[in-house]
Amino acid sequence: MNKDIERYTPSERSNHWAVAILFVLAGLSGLALFHPSLFWLSAFFGGGPWTRILHPFLGVAMFLFFIWLAMRFAHHNRWEKNDSQWLKQWKDVVNNREDKLPEVGRYNAGQKLLFWVLLLCMLVLLLTGAVIWREYFSHLFGIELIRISALLHAFAAWVLICSIIVHIYAGIWVKGSVSAMLHGWVSRSWARKHHGAWYKEVSKEEGGKR
Repeated sequence: MNKDIERYTPSERSNHWAVAILFVLAGLSGLALFHPSLFWLSAFFGGGPWTRILHPFLGVAMFLFFIWLAMRFAHHNRWEKNDSQWLKQWKDVVNNREDKLPEVGRYNAGQKLLFWVLLLCMLVLLLTGAVIWREYFSHLFGIELIRISALLHAFAAWVLICSIIVHIYAGIWVKGSVSAMLHGWVSRSWARKHHGAWYKEVSKEEGGKR
C-alpha cells in the first residue's frame, strides 16, 4: 500500500498554479496602473498601453480559473462547529499546540476563512472591473458609479494581495503544505497531525475499497 496520501490531483494543482501565475500578472499590471510611482512595472507588459489592454483580460482569466477551483473545493470549506472552537484556541494555533485543537478536516478554520475572503474579493474585482473597463463597459454607467467602483476595485485588490501574502506565509509555516501543492502527496503522519478528521475519512475510504 502506498504510504502517502494524495491531497491534490494533477488537475487541481495545475488549476491552482494557473490562478497563482495570473494573480501575479494581474497584480503587477494593476499596480502599474494604480499609482505613477509604480508605473515602471508596465515595462514588464510592453509599456503603458499594453498594460492597460492586458490587465482586465488577465483579471477575467484569473477569475475564471479561480471559480473553477472554488467549485471543486467549496464543499470542503463549509463552516462547522469545530471551526469556531479552532478559532477560539488561536493561541494554541500560533504556538503549534495542535494536540490541543479540535480535529481538523481537509481545511482548518483559517484556511476556510481565507477561501471565502478570496472568493468575495474575486467577485468584487470582477464586477467593479467591468464597470471601469473603458474599452467595453464604462460608457454604460454614470461617473459616480465608476468612481465608487474604482475605489472598491482598489480596496478588494489590496485585501486580495494581503490575503495571498498570508496564504503564502501559512503554506511555508506548515512544513509540507507547499510540497503537497507541488507534488500532490502528503505523508500519513502529516495528514494525521494537521488534518486528523480528513485523515480518518481518507483511511475509511481506503478500507472500503479493499
